[in-house]
Amino acid sequence: MLTGRVNAPDLNTEFDWLNSTRKWSLKEFRGKIVLLDFWTFGCINCQHILPDLKRLEQEYADVLVVIGVHSAKFDAEKQNETIWQAIRKFGIEHPVVNDASFRLWNEYGIRAWPTVVLIDPNGKVVGQHAGEGVYKTVQPYIQKMKAEFDRELNREPITFRDEPPQPQTTLLYPSKLTHDSEGHLYLSDSGHNRILKLNQQGEVLEVIGSGAQGFANGSYTEATFYEPHGLALYHGSLYIADTKNNAIRKVDLASRQVSTVAGTGELAYYFLDEQLDVPVNPNSPWDLLVLEEDLYIANAGNHQILRLDLATGQAYRFAGSGREALTDGPLLEAAFNQPSGLSHNGHVLYIADAEASAIRTLNTKTGMVLTPLGRGLFDFGDLDGHVDDALLQHCVGLEVIDSAVYIADTYNGKIKVLDMSHQRVRTLADGLSEPNDVLFLNGQLWVTSTNSHQLFKVDLHSGVKEEVVVRFSEES
Repeated sequence: MLTGRVNAPDLNTEFDWLNSTRKWSLKEFRGKIVLLDFWTFGCINCQHILPDLKRLEQEYADVLVVIGVHSAKFDAEKQNETIWQAIRKFGIEHPVVNDASFRLWNEYGIRAWPTVVLIDPNGKVVGQHAGEGVYKTVQPYIQKMKAEFDRELNREPITFRDEPPQPQTTLLYPSKLTHDSEGHLYLSDSGHNRILKLNQQGEVLEVIGSGAQGFANGSYTEATFYEPHGLALYHGSLYIADTKNNAIRKVDLASRQVSTVAGTGELAYYFLDEQLDVPVNPNSPWDLLVLEEDLYIANAGNHQILRLDLATGQAYRFAGSGREALTDGPLLEAAFNQPSGLSHNGHVLYIADAEASAIRTLNTKTGMVLTPLGRGLFDFGDLDGHVDDALLQHCVGLEVIDSAVYIADTYNGKIKVLDMSHQRVRTLADGLSEPNDVLFLNGQLWVTSTNSHQLFKVDLHSGVKEEVVVRFSEES
């Protein structure tokens, strides 16, 4: 019989259970197969396995209990409220234990995010699996246990929660921004799976996407997206990083039609010398930038930068070995850490390298990648000053104006400025809730405050914030 030998440590925490009306003991799950998911919400690989977990929950709804164990990497990820925001943002339906002290992480001997642990109906650990590919690895073991423990299984459903209310706001987790030559903004309303075209007073002029989660092409009212983020305009078309669909979508603004340029919906991986000079599919693309005749893609899920040829619509590997590391050097020897934001100054790309809390530069002429700010995967904080001392915390957006790099210092809730000429970092604005993007327009910075579902204008000199209230006109 497929069974474990070691009793599973109980799910004790000095913090809290979220997405549940109360705390639970493993003894209360006797007769159930239990899967623990050790995760941290900023980790793209942790996000990648959520569809696998949902599929298992649906297929084995009568016998399987999934419990998320949130063992935070970043300080900002340890708070109950920020974990709650992630639960809502990602549509997680199972309960989550806040393991901010790493107590359960250590008791279960976990070494990497994500890791799942399988526990049999008698409360014994069967085994663990680190990384992605959870469904194909775990499903056979669940199926076997369901057969072997047939008479002992408890098939009574367990109710963990009241349905958590989603905020009834015009914007829901707004993300990336761009603007056209007339000064109109395009905004990824990622939680509503749509793109909004706005004027500078915040009035919604057009809505691209039905709002349903999906991967359908067609007219503005027919097309569907799944958590869209990065945006870029080129010759009458809007390109969209359709992140959770692992695709680049194209909107013909004249015909009001949405098509798919790259990506099939599946996750794609390629490392070192694999898939060079041949078309590849994106992996959780997070931001886009047009430079000359190319569309550069922050390919967060595979820690790379891709280049999409706008003439052919095909995407290719451009920079990054695929390893998650802070490594400078030539294009394919360099390594990134979940790149999530793009800007440029001439032929130099600036990259918000989120998991390393770093700002990277990529010279498209020389092919060299450098790190003007940042030290490594576990070096983060909230410290201004010289670049040798300054620290960010999971930055995902940026905008370059001359020698100043304006940074959405996401987990610090701030906009910071990296002065490249003086090699110093200072705080311009604070009091934001996970700002995701920074855009320069009409002499001001436009900033998305993602977790508060707001859009702000920030004065470049004083840092004073003014909310731009996004609203639909009476006619619409």
